[in-house]
Amino acid sequence: MNHPPYGTNHTYPESSYVRYHQTSGTTGRPLKILDTKQSWDWWLDCWMEVLRSAGVTPRDRVFLAFSFGPFIGFWAAYEAAEKLGALVIAGGGQSSLERLSSIVHNRATVLMCTPSYALHLAEVAQANNVDIRNSHVERLIHAGEPGASIPSVRARIESAWGGKCYDHAGMTEMGAYAYSCQTQQGLHVNERQFLAEIINPETLEPVADGETGELVLTNFGRHGFPLIRYRTGDLVVNQSTPCSCGNSFRFLPGGVVGRVDDMVVVRGVNIYPQSIESIVREFPEVAEFRIVYYTEQEMVQVKVQVEAPDTVLTPLMTRLRERVGLRIEVEVVEPGSLPRFEMKARRVLDLRNKAGVRAG
Repeated sequence: MNHPPYGTNHTYPESSYVRYHQTSGTTGRPLKILDTKQSWDWWLDCWMEVLRSAGVTPRDRVFLAFSFGPFIGFWAAYEAAEKLGALVIAGGGQSSLERLSSIVHNRATVLMCTPSYALHLAEVAQANNVDIRNSHVERLIHAGEPGASIPSVRARIESAWGGKCYDHAGMTEMGAYAYSCQTQQGLHVNERQFLAEIINPETLEPVADGETGELVLTNFGRHGFPLIRYRTGDLVVNQSTPCSCGNSFRFLPGGVVGRVDDMVVVRGVNIYPQSIESIVREFPEVAEFRIVYYTEQEMVQVKVQVEAPDTVLTPLMTRLRERVGLRIEVEVVEPGSLPRFEMKARRVLDLRNKAGVRAG
């Protein structure tokens, strides 16, 4: 950063700011973001739209399963749910089993966490005979990953929890810009607070209807940290037809379908982690998985490691080849050997061109 520690995008003197957050650093050095009281109130208003679209009311009990660190996570969601009048239950500083116990005993009706962590909690619940399917949880609101807009992931979460799964998209530096509706077919951009454009990431020209491009956003109400025509890196489908739910805001079918910097070309085929996850999650026998990119004889290769019985190997490889158009090796690994995630999942291991490192 040329002007540490906060850069030059903040509008007011540092003394005007009351909130500090930073990005997760998934794609590089974390960005440090400050918000004024007015800008933070704007964040809450954006999250109120997410909550209302998911049907959250003052009668709900909202459990937030995240660590409450500097990553913005669900901080705004916490205060927005409180502003809405719901009972808010913090799950910071607890183990997964302790969180499950709190969810059950406090009769939580709404769970907020990443899609990956919802699946991990379900795994822990099964191992410890905690009946979450018959708990009071009716809705799950997810962020941090696109999993809740992937039908196979969403179906798996809903099957495990017995509640309805909603997606949400936001960025620490931009705001909570989109939310899913009752149709669960994609995301609505909150056009009261954001202007959305979809461009070709190489030519920077607008993409045609039905094409996939990079989402570019401008926020309206974050006066303490304004962003104009900000390239988010999120890939979305440009669709002019509105959602069948009746909401006239710009609709992004399938939500965030990938990241510009996530694409890897393997033997001429563009590979996105989300496309592989959507297939892997169709197999309920798979407890966890990881995508491994590596180099063999100067060529980029990809394999998928799964915690699953051997019987999954052949059908999963067949489905991957049919849907991705590429032969992808599948490797069964020991149960519990792959990492689990509370915040953003990092299921890609990139070993390309790393000397002395083998993929097996």
